[in-house]
Amino acid sequence: MNMMNTEIVKSQVNETVLSILVSDGQRVKSGQLLAELSSGNTQLEYQQQRNAFLQSKIAELDIQIKDIASLKAEIASLKARQKAVEDLQIDRNVPVHVLNELVRQVPEGIYVTSVKQDGANLNVAGIAQTQERVSEFLRNTTYGSEWLVKPELVESKATVIQGTNKGEQKRLFDFSVRLTIKRPQDGAASAPPGAGARPLAASASASAPIAPIAPVAKAPMEKKA
Repeated sequence: MNMMNTEIVKSQVNETVLSILVSDGQRVKSGQLLAELSSGNTQLEYQQQRNAFLQSKIAELDIQIKDIASLKAEIASLKARQKAVEDLQIDRNVPVHVLNELVRQVPEGIYVTSVKQDGANLNVAGIAQTQERVSEFLRNTTYGSEWLVKPELVESKATVIQGTNKGEQKRLFDFSVRLTIKRPQDGAASAPPGAGARPLAASASASAPIAPIAPVAKAPMEKKA
């Protein structure tokens, strides 16, 4: 009785079988050709498949990168809006701080007739008893003011005012000063309006009109849009 050995034949490459050269149960010899495979370039096809896989992954990553960039843009927009709201809240209290600061820095002998704000610029006009009073006001805002900085004398000229007695005339000085409004750091800027400033009643002598110029009305603070 003849005995047959059975072997399982597997291909080592991923190719298409074109034809089988032996039949089922046929005896074969070592080295005998069993089948014909396609003659395609296996390495090239594998690399092409690999490239296609990598391209699909790259496309997925590109979508994720776009989503991240969109989220970053939204976060930046929200931060900008938050800062705008915070700045607006601070700016609402600026006029109060500025008026309190003027009360502190305007020396006796000066009567303020006009205060106008244009953005960060503040124009102050008034009448002074002497030029020294104007100089003192400039010094105060140069060295001792938290909110008003960079004072610039725009104009100062002598003028004659009719006194209270008939025929009496007083020589005074019309002046105009340009200042820059400086908001302190967040800690100081968030303090309650008027914090650190003397009450208006306590500074009445600094803002009260000089006797010879009583007819001049004190102008309210104006803020340009």
